[in-house]
Amino acid sequence: MKLTPSPFKEMDVLEYPLSFLIIIMCFTYFAWWSLSNKWGKSSSVPINWPVVGMLPGLIRNAHRIHEFTTDILVEYKGTFMFHGPVFANLNMLNTSDPANIHHILSRNFSNYQKGPEFRKIFDILGNGIFNVDYELWEIHRKITMSLLGHAKFQKLLERNMWEVIDNALRPTFDVFAEQGTVFDLQDIFHRFGFDVISKLLLDHDPKSLSLDLPHVPCEKAFTDASDALLYRHILPEGCWKLLKWLQIGTEKKLSRAWEAFDQYLYPCISRKLEKLMNKTMKDEDFDVFTSYIEAYNQWKDGDLGTLQTFLRDTFLSLIFAGRDTSSTALTWFFWMLSKNPLVEKRIRQEIQQQLHLKEDDNLKFFKVEEARKLVYLHGALCETLRFFPPVSIEEKIPLEYDILPSGHRVSPNTRIILSFYTMGRMQSIWGKDCLEFKPERWISQRGGIKHEPSFKFPVFNAGPRTCIGKEMTFIQMKLLAATIIYNYQILVEDQTISPSSSIVMQMKHGLKVRLVKRAPLMSN
Repeated sequence: MKLTPSPFKEMDVLEYPLSFLIIIMCFTYFAWWSLSNKWGKSSSVPINWPVVGMLPGLIRNAHRIHEFTTDILVEYKGTFMFHGPVFANLNMLNTSDPANIHHILSRNFSNYQKGPEFRKIFDILGNGIFNVDYELWEIHRKITMSLLGHAKFQKLLERNMWEVIDNALRPTFDVFAEQGTVFDLQDIFHRFGFDVISKLLLDHDPKSLSLDLPHVPCEKAFTDASDALLYRHILPEGCWKLLKWLQIGTEKKLSRAWEAFDQYLYPCISRKLEKLMNKTMKDEDFDVFTSYIEAYNQWKDGDLGTLQTFLRDTFLSLIFAGRDTSSTALTWFFWMLSKNPLVEKRIRQEIQQQLHLKEDDNLKFFKVEEARKLVYLHGALCETLRFFPPVSIEEKIPLEYDILPSGHRVSPNTRIILSFYTMGRMQSIWGKDCLEFKPERWISQRGGIKHEPSFKFPVFNAGPRTCIGKEMTFIQMKLLAATIIYNYQILVEDQTISPSSSIVMQMKHGLKVRLVKRAPLMSN
């Protein structure tokens, strides 16, 4: 079985003769711009140069792409047209306008499919749920919704979560606390998410979270893939295809990530299929694989490749979501708590009260139903997601001509970038206190969870493509966050914190912390 993508053909590069000229001119402008004295200007918008457009300014700010985009969108009240190089198909309409978001993701959803450009950029995901449209997407969604809503699946999730907490996280944290070890909390959360979702979907524990923190190529490959996929959004297609052909830069990392995914997933899938073939399935048995195998066997419209390839694409997408969404959010969450100690204290008090813990108790186990009582914790997590949505942008291309609520006209060739990161920082959406960390904004007057419209808070997308794993994500975050907050004190080291230039809103250099075991919480 072939584990790596087919090599990029030389003729594909030659289809983009302007890419070489664009690269040279971009480098020239970028070097000149970096070395010359900067004259003062109040606007955040990059200069629109002849031939190369605004690309030099974009490249110059690639290391802070989220902040750069936010500065521009705030200045232009939510929508801005970025002009790319001539003939490079890099013109992009960037928007954080809730009316536009609602129009694209909900009201006129049928006109804004993923499309061939999206599939080209995210080719590593194959025919997974995030990469397909129409009937195949509906089948993926139907099966996944059925699985996530199944009572046995939820019990399996809860059991796997506590197994990894008890057998991996807690022993590792205890040793780190005893030894005063400085470690990367983001790395721990990545490993935790990877182990839980692998056990859940593949019935295999990679044990990436253990005291020696072993190097697991597939687990690390997700970060490299996320970084490379963002650059595919901001570079002309000819440029990143040239990098892929030459096997250099981010494209080299992406190819290695692809290989690591395949080398991990295909053997896991083969072992699971062999187990299924060698045993008789009973009606009461619950198995994630079976439903997807049935869908593959019933699919007759188009080539999905072999069964193993279809399962690889399916589970890669689900693991991507399961590993990165909650782990990224939790990393930012604990950093935000370090800046807001009163919020952390109130969360601890809520945990003690709602879970009926005695003053000298440690928090060792609680059920999913009990996690739903932790309203203030839920609000603090939502507030973190508002500032740092795990998936910071989404790309759409209309099938037909359209006029957005903002008045901007879009054609079938228009690339539209939805900036969810920017939305959480706009006064027009969240008010004058938009830059303040306030879990209270998510709590209703009656003390329950206050729900915001998805076009205002599109962290879990909106419309028909609303994330079906939202509830599962909150369960994971609450179980893990409550366990850590109540039993340990996280001491954040002095370091520079900034988001990475990646599709997934990770911390660029991780989050270096130390642990201290908590003393019992004394009542006031």
